[in-house]
Amino acid sequence: MKTRLPIKPLSVNQAWQGKRFKTPAYVKFQRDMLLLLPNVTLQSISEVHLHFGFSSKLSDLDNATKQTIDCIVKKYGIDDRYINKIVLTKEIVQKGNEFIDIQIF
Repeated sequence: MKTRLPIKPLSVNQAWQGKRFKTPAYVKFQRDMLLLLPNVTLQSISEVHLHFGFSSKLSDLDNATKQTIDCIVKKYGIDDRYINKIVLTKEIVQKGNEFIDIQIF
């Protein structure tokens, strides 16, 4: 499966308030991701490729990974402990053109 989601990647700092509470930005991100991800049946996930389009050169590539993976496994009901490989890439885009490309194997 390969798909592009027109959604701005969310960093860890934007996702959590303190140690226990999701921020309103993370709640919205999760809701939007679950709606945008295709409705397909996946038996397993062994490898995930994520390509993030950030509008800031200061964005850390790994900061958006955890929230994105959590949404993928929640959508498809698969435990992320079975993911053996994650490939991460990023590109800088104009503000308003942020995206997440996802490939699942």
